[in-house]
Amino acid sequence: MSRYHFIAMGGAVMHNLALELQANGHFVQGSDDEIFDPAKTRLAAAGLLPEAFGWFPEKLDNSLDAVILGMHAKLDNPELKRAQELGLTIYSFPAFIHHHSKNKTRLVIAGSHGKTTSTAMLMHILQKSQKKFDYLVGSLIDGYDRMVKLSDAPLMVIEGDEYLTSPIDLTPKFFHYHPHAAMITGVAWDHINVFPTFENYVSQFDTFIQTVKGECFTFGEDHELQQLADKNAKCRPYSAPVYTNRENGVTVTVNGHEYNLPFFGKHNVENAAGVVLLAQTVGISAADSWTALQDFPGTSKRLERIFQSENLTVYRDFAHAPSKVAATVKAVREQYPNHNFIAAFELHTYSSLMPEFMAQYQGTLNAANHALVLFDPHVFELKRMPIPTKETVESRLGNVTAFTSAQEFKNAVETCIKTDTPTVVLWMSSGNFGGITLH
Repeated sequence: MSRYHFIAMGGAVMHNLALELQANGHFVQGSDDEIFDPAKTRLAAAGLLPEAFGWFPEKLDNSLDAVILGMHAKLDNPELKRAQELGLTIYSFPAFIHHHSKNKTRLVIAGSHGKTTSTAMLMHILQKSQKKFDYLVGSLIDGYDRMVKLSDAPLMVIEGDEYLTSPIDLTPKFFHYHPHAAMITGVAWDHINVFPTFENYVSQFDTFIQTVKGECFTFGEDHELQQLADKNAKCRPYSAPVYTNRENGVTVTVNGHEYNLPFFGKHNVENAAGVVLLAQTVGISAADSWTALQDFPGTSKRLERIFQSENLTVYRDFAHAPSKVAATVKAVREQYPNHNFIAAFELHTYSSLMPEFMAQYQGTLNAANHALVLFDPHVFELKRMPIPTKETVESRLGNVTAFTSAQEFKNAVETCIKTDTPTVVLWMSSGNFGGITLH
């Protein structure tokens, strides 16, 4: 049994890693200055919720085998300083994941969009093929207790995030994983707060490709990835197979065989094609992978249907970056070409609120009949950013109606619903739309 202390244990992956280590018989403790649900409830149920919020350097001593440091902590964190004074081993969670999997075959899925769904697809294929594997995925997947699994399995599937690692390691998380095979879904500028130029952002993926030990499958229709692939011999471009839309899904045709998949959207078919190639590197045939995907359950908040009646279908999606919003809107319009289509989007992330980045959303909602955008002035105040007017937001996004009140936003969505015309509503946010009920 090892002894671990978590600094900033309330994060999505951090608290899942803490729960998994405890479930494996290790001693776990930790701190944070704030913890919200679902982490708060889950940690409390496991007896791991700190008695008080804050930082308590007295918790750390030489009996600890390691400290696991979250990105939420600051450089002057008193617990971090104490760990450094004691000379304790300090891991970021990506470094810890690599440490755990150093003797495993590691498969990593990276990209600006589609990582979580693609990782879940690969996990589903491996499970159907009765392959034992560990995993790190960015969202809780149906059928799995946690976002992290650590065992003696010979494989590990990892969602490779390009965001920064920790306050003492300002490099992308995916630099740590050194995969035996990898996949990149696409490159579209994100995280402007830490990658101030598009060129700087793209260079992170170039460096990631250098860390891949074997093949790196890259989406062939992505311009930036094509350029990276041209100078990296290990890159193998892929594209979507022929497919046709059907009710609640698509039918793909591969090598003369048809497979009915329970999801839709060109981007999802493209990602599935890359996942099938990645699965082949561990001995699973393309036919077996496509067959397995016929009952893929999907992932929470990724084009998740939350309501359906005779004339109304409602989806919610985690889409927040411009490329994700564009792909999701396009997928819904393609699946419902003749429906009254309402796209309801919340500007919520730090990047999306920045004036110089907001214009990246220009035209992403154009496929909808009604495009409604919510932003909360209080969020701008908390981040010490100037509050834009509704007119400014509308001009930057183009062909949208902006709202600062969540209730007025919801009322506007409901006004756009036509009872006598088939309607589809798409809610998109990485937040919670000010707490309004979605239906």
